[in-house]
Amino acid sequence: MADFPFDAVLFDCDGVLVDSEPITNRVLTEMLGELGWHLTVEETMRIFVGKAVKDEAALIEAQTGFAITSDWLMQFRERRNTALDSELRAIAGAACAVRALHRTLNGRIAVASGADRIKVELQLSKAGMLDCFAGRIFSGHETPRSKPFPDVYLAAAAALGVDPGRCAVVEDTVTGTTAGVAAGATVFGYCPVELGHSSATALHGAGAVHVFQDMAELAGLLGGWRGVTR
Repeated sequence: MADFPFDAVLFDCDGVLVDSEPITNRVLTEMLGELGWHLTVEETMRIFVGKAVKDEAALIEAQTGFAITSDWLMQFRERRNTALDSELRAIAGAACAVRALHRTLNGRIAVASGADRIKVELQLSKAGMLDCFAGRIFSGHETPRSKPFPDVYLAAAAALGVDPGRCAVVEDTVTGTTAGVAAGATVFGYCPVELGHSSATALHGAGAVHVFQDMAELAGLLGGWRGVTR
């Protein structure tokens, strides 16, 4: 513990801990199609991954002529949560990495997500990791600004009593990486081969200090990090 180079680790959730993006974006594709905006799931993911749907209301209205209401967003979340509840799987190696870091840091890990709290808690429960993050789940829906602004990461660091500059952040999108860098953290980019994650080049460009492909490497990567922390 004394040699571990970070005081806390802050995780994004979607695409980092759980493989939720294909499921969520399939539901979103269906609902956008019902409004007249016909996209493939791949196109939807390129447009929306890393962003909160509520923050893209103006884009949806521009494409469909439909004003996104709280009722429509509620329907989307209900349909999305039903699909997640039946189909969601954890990212391979994520649960082991989380538990190893939880032990190493005496519980000083947190989830800082742009998604709503109900979704995050549902997903962590399905993936068998909720107990590791009890009381340490932070949603961009509950901060003044969501990612790419740093608010949710700053809130997580403050709650843990840790300087953001002593935190490692694990992200898989440019939006989230931008938020982590803006918070002053050291960002590690997760970039597997599957669709739905920003490219290694894009993550580096947004400020990630290192990009990796296998979540099973994470605990060792962070523990052995001797690069510059922010």
